[in-house]
Amino acid sequence: MAISVAHVAGVAVTPFGRQPGRTALDWQATAAVAALADAGLVAPEIDAVICGYATTAGHLMPADLLAERLGARPAIAHGTSAGGATGLVILAQAARLVRAGDARAVLVVGGEDRASGQSGETSTRTLAQVGHAELEVPLGGTVPAYYALLASAHLAARGLSPADLAPLAVQMRAHAATTPGAHLAKPITVDDVLASRPIAEPLRLLDCCPVSDGGAAVVVTAAPAAVAVTGVGEAHRHQHLTEADLADLGALRSADTAFGQAGRSVGDVDVAGVYDSFTVTLAMLLEEIGFCAPGTAGTDAAAGRFARDGALPLNTHGGLLSYGHCGVGGGMAHLVEVVTQLRGAAGARQVPGAPRVGFVHGDGGVMSAHASAVLEVA
Repeated sequence: MAISVAHVAGVAVTPFGRQPGRTALDWQATAAVAALADAGLVAPEIDAVICGYATTAGHLMPADLLAERLGARPAIAHGTSAGGATGLVILAQAARLVRAGDARAVLVVGGEDRASGQSGETSTRTLAQVGHAELEVPLGGTVPAYYALLASAHLAARGLSPADLAPLAVQMRAHAATTPGAHLAKPITVDDVLASRPIAEPLRLLDCCPVSDGGAAVVVTAAPAAVAVTGVGEAHRHQHLTEADLADLGALRSADTAFGQAGRSVGDVDVAGVYDSFTVTLAMLLEEIGFCAPGTAGTDAAAGRFARDGALPLNTHGGLLSYGHCGVGGGMAHLVEVVTQLRGAAGARQVPGAPRVGFVHGDGGVMSAHASAVLEVA
């Protein structure tokens, strides 16, 4: 039996920010309806729904819940949880279903009222559970604290300072400043990043993404569309920071699998979306995957390499650091943006040169789960 090609037929992302009044299911449904419309489909035509978790909902069957809201009756409905990598994991699941011939139209969704649906204390406590229940959480561990430990190790190993990470936050804000719907749009400088209040040394407030409400959705089909998913990959090397191998976190393994399937390499990428929950997250991922030499991600950002007109346009919507982070939908916004750029439909933020190859990567936990995808103009 011939293997089907998976295409991205529809995408949608809502505005991100603190937007009270909608539940996680509301945000998921809003994004899903818009993505279906973009694909020219209606809910009953979807034969698989894959929905990411929401910390504010806790429903055991999120995909069935969403399908019911939409009026879909899918043969396949899965809820998935892989932390911040979930958006790319469920894209990979969708692509595999289509390639295997088990589904012809898959709706992939993430959304949450993470900013307004729970207190900051509850959110911090919930997310901290990615840490080790005996060795990390009881000591007061939080996600920013875990990444601060990674940042300290990263900076020390390369002889860098916090100022070397700050240009990444500045570049993401520059992109968000001209992107409708961004949570944070006011331009910032390196000095602003360094002067912002400490969160967990060496990370400061502007090294960290904001917590947002919002949603994103993608429709993956066997039927031809403008953008094809030519490669997907995953790697899950550890769960807890205490067990992490900092020399092999899994990002490169995941990316290599996706590039191998697509017959591509980092040098072929015209536009990228890489997970950026913290500045150090982005730096470490770019360097491990091979987009930057060790210790140079911040320098590359300062030199304009990741600008829309740079050599590697990156997170051109503003990324998690500035467009915002609503949980699973936050990581999926990178995917939506890369598809939009490959379609040539980004309007004023369109990167020049008609990009043809895109790459997206998600990170879950504390560099614990990795998922990658290569996307190409069909």
